[in-house]
Amino acid sequence: MTDQAEHRARMQRLKTSVDRRIAAAQEEKGLLIVYTGAGKGKTTAALGMAVRCIGHGMNVAVVQFIKGAIDTAEERTLQSFGDRVTFLRMGEGYTWDTQDRARDSQFAQRAWEKACEFLCDPSYAMVILDEFNIVLHHEYVSLTDVLPVVHQRPAMQHVVMTGRGAPPELLDEADLVTEMKQVKHPFRKGITAQRGVEF
Repeated sequence: MTDQAEHRARMQRLKTSVDRRIAAAQEEKGLLIVYTGAGKGKTTAALGMAVRCIGHGMNVAVVQFIKGAIDTAEERTLQSFGDRVTFLRMGEGYTWDTQDRARDSQFAQRAWEKACEFLCDPSYAMVILDEFNIVLHHEYVSLTDVLPVVHQRPAMQHVVMTGRGAPPELLDEADLVTEMKQVKHPFRKGITAQRGVEF
């Protein structure tokens, strides 16, 4: 068999397998999506999904927890879509900068209360809780308080949670989990954060 014939046969087997899975996947529901891990790109992936929703004419809410004190180009871009996006920065900065557990917890609780409003509102097709996994990891908000709200949200609403250290119980509940793995990072070579890459 020639290389081309082998390739065609392999791709045909793959197509048959993919077509079978597509045909079997008929349920539609709002997804719980978790981006976690030490690698870069968790917030970027979530906000890319926000852009996709906006492109479909859907409304999106973004609540930024830990790093909410930082002004970003992503926020400015998403807010340019007007009423389609609600974007709230509700943190004070990275926990290693704030170093105040009580205050971090207070800000996280306030942000979670606002997030709960969006998680009850069917007009939002997607609710992004940015850096929320860190909030759960540090127990500023209890996962036992979060999961019932997530379970009772509107049936077609997608929820995206980002941040390192997602609890195992959250991963078990999620429909889609992606763990970002850091292989290389320019910061380790003494290269500063770059406009358009980190912010």
